[in-house]
Amino acid sequence: MDKLKLHTPDFAEANAAKLAELFPNCVTESRAEDGSIKRAIDFDLLKQELSQDLVEGPQER
Repeated sequence: MDKLKLHTPDFAEANAAKLAELFPNCVTESRAEDGSIKRAIDFDLLKQELSQDLVEGPQER
């Protein structure tokens, strides 16, 4: 009998890696709770890269 793997893949890390490939200038570093350095996505910079006209808050979409 085959044993099943009972864990969920880390989709957030996979998506962050894809974004890093497409928009390398949007990747930054942040400090984790344990004090180590980890890779992070700068969403404000990513939004600027994706569009010149940002729709935020109560504006009509």
